[in-house]
Amino acid sequence: MLTRAAVLRSSPGELEILDLEMAPIQAGEVRVKMKAAGLCHSDDHFIVGDQVPGIFPIVVGHEGAGIIEEVGPGVRDLAVGDHVVFSFLPVCGRCKWCAQGMQNLCNLGALLATGSRFEEPGTYRLSLDGEPVGALASLGTFAERVTVSALSAIKIDPSIPFESACLTGCGVGTGWGAAVNSGEVRPDDVVIVMGVGGIGINAVQGAAQAGARAVIAVEPVEWKREFALKLGATHAFDTIEEAADFGRSITDGQGADSAIVTIGIPTGRDIGQGLEAVRKGGICVAVGIGDTHVKDGDIELHHLVLMQKRLQGSLFGQSHPTSDIPAQLAMYQRGQLNLDDLITARYRLDDINQGFADLKAGKNMRGVIVFD
Repeated sequence: MLTRAAVLRSSPGELEILDLEMAPIQAGEVRVKMKAAGLCHSDDHFIVGDQVPGIFPIVVGHEGAGIIEEVGPGVRDLAVGDHVVFSFLPVCGRCKWCAQGMQNLCNLGALLATGSRFEEPGTYRLSLDGEPVGALASLGTFAERVTVSALSAIKIDPSIPFESACLTGCGVGTGWGAAVNSGEVRPDDVVIVMGVGGIGINAVQGAAQAGARAVIAVEPVEWKREFALKLGATHAFDTIEEAADFGRSITDGQGADSAIVTIGIPTGRDIGQGLEAVRKGGICVAVGIGDTHVKDGDIELHHLVLMQKRLQGSLFGQSHPTSDIPAQLAMYQRGQLNLDDLITARYRLDDINQGFADLKAGKNMRGVIVFD
């Protein structure tokens, strides 16, 4: 069987639409006809070369939803016809981290960038002219059909639109969880969100839903500031300096309770500014992934020690995909979580490079590839 897919041959590089050969389905796997896939900055890191995958060529894309067409031996909880969303992080359910309720740190996640199967490192399910082709996060959602581990597929209510549902596989959980889980936002908190794109806008929603009295968005693009004000931000500023000053002005000079850094390509200085903006005992949450080739930092160490501040990393918003994705979709169905308005542009697979160009130009909150 063939699948049309967006393939990356080098990094930096440009995506090519090619026909790939799919291997027969194996035990523990499902084959899915893709219906929607989100364009995430994490994919673009590989395209521009900030990060390098473990194999070329590779199909990128890690945010997606579709319908199961075939189920491999040993798969018990999924069936042909089921609608599913992919968690870009697998959940083995057996490792130390899964057993302790930290599914986002599942040991299988170490293989995300290798392009290989989680359960069989060094093996692949796609090929081009007889040579193996990787799949980012063992998913490669920028393809018309994908073969994935059942550990990555979460069954959803078939009434939920695929385009909105696919966002919960990465962007929604990463941003929402960065505020609610990693930032520990509580009622009456003052929260700063640095960068209001596809991740940060969900941190805004999460902070607002957690009861923050002030959700301060920091974003240089004017329409994104206005968008944030519609989805839960109480104030919006162009720079972190303005936001930090305002946060201090409403907290007797203390500063925000938390700062969520969701800039697409953050620098050490961005993290340092977030840390400076929070009060004594406050939390700065690092979410965005910077250029892995650059080792920089600009952090005032006395903020960590003498003011007992915390610098907290956040992977997938410290979420539990098997329970949090269904919970977020249930919130969506009740009208408590806005997913539909996050989609500001739709593209065909053939137009995927334009989609990423628009993402980098700040034109989209979230672009989505829509399949037939």
